[in-house]
Amino acid sequence: MTEIITTESFEMNYFRFGNGSKVIAVIPGVSVTSVMGAEDQIAQSYAFLKDEFTVYVFDRRLNMPPVYTVSDMARDTAEAFMALGLKDVYIFGASQGGMIALEIGIEYPDLVKKIAVGSTTSDLSNARKDVFEEWKRLAEQKDRKGLYLAFGEKLYPRVLFEQFRDTLIAVSKTATDEDLSRFIICLDGMKDFNIADRIKEIKCPVLVIGTYEDEVLDSDMTMQIAECLDEREDAELYLYKGFGHASFDTAPDYTERLYRFFIK
Repeated sequence: MTEIITTESFEMNYFRFGNGSKVIAVIPGVSVTSVMGAEDQIAQSYAFLKDEFTVYVFDRRLNMPPVYTVSDMARDTAEAFMALGLKDVYIFGASQGGMIALEIGIEYPDLVKKIAVGSTTSDLSNARKDVFEEWKRLAEQKDRKGLYLAFGEKLYPRVLFEQFRDTLIAVSKTATDEDLSRFIICLDGMKDFNIADRIKEIKCPVLVIGTYEDEVLDSDMTMQIAECLDEREDAELYLYKGFGHASFDTAPDYTERLYRFFIK
């Protein structure tokens, strides 16, 4: 069941499952509609963690300001942790969620036990801006069908994309004008993201997972994070082949890989 955190500055949706003594915070990537609607699917994917961990899945804040940077998102997510009394948090961040996770590791080290990030980067200055610009253009034009197809085509391998094309078209009809506005704000919030020179400030163990066929963020951008930590024995890199940017959804052993990193 979706719950709401209320702080002095904002409100944020989240849901949780599991009864373990350890805490995992999942920070999803940017999406057209909130992952809060996918609670059952996410809980099923992480079901084997529920006895050892309590899993929290966080949305972005409600009532987003017109300018909302990744740094702002990290601050709000960390504040949500504190409002819930979460400590020694194991964080998994996917795509933009990975950027948020890295920021939290730098700015709020006392909150974090370990960080795992997937299909993300520490520096968007050399990113393929055409992908984000196309998504933004379609969202601004309120071309829901075109946006979902363009989004899915970049996230998933061709076979999966074709398999779920009709589903993407059907789901696109549920996107509201508010969803599109929030999506645009989140995209704009990544424009100047660059913390590459601060990655070494992260003190906790870090797992970096990427994919060779990343059509949103090139695999080299993911590997740059690991390169910044290459002298650290507690930093790991793993690259998938054949699963696309959304390997965190498509690779069958992904959650098991996270589990092995978190428990060791």
